[in-house]
Amino acid sequence: MSSSTAANQVRASHILIKHQGSRRKASWKDPDGRVISNTTRDTAVSQLKALRNDIVSGKAKFDEVASRYSDCSSAKRGGDLGPFGRGQMQKPFEEATYGLKVGEISDIVDTDSGVHIIMRTG
Repeated sequence: MSSSTAANQVRASHILIKHQGSRRKASWKDPDGRVISNTTRDTAVSQLKALRNDIVSGKAKFDEVASRYSDCSSAKRGGDLGPFGRGQMQKPFEEATYGLKVGEISDIVDTDSGVHIIMRTG
């Protein structure tokens, strides 16, 4: 990887909560999609806001919450997505991540996958 490519990349962790509007209604913790298919977007947002509040207040650590609650397979890595550049993620996710400073946590971000909170880590 050239240094200019590395310089244009960010690194982030996230927590994804899928809902009935998600493009793929299954995850590692809900392989049949039973819970996801019965979760409204509003319910997913409420759950994510509560998780975000626990993290921001210091009651919980981001990686531990991601490991337990995220519908993304990155949960196994505490939500870590590794480094990525522009055009590799869905547009709202990319824009939110690039708009954060390292260590900051986003508000709710909507994508076709579901609702997320994102912590920029690099």
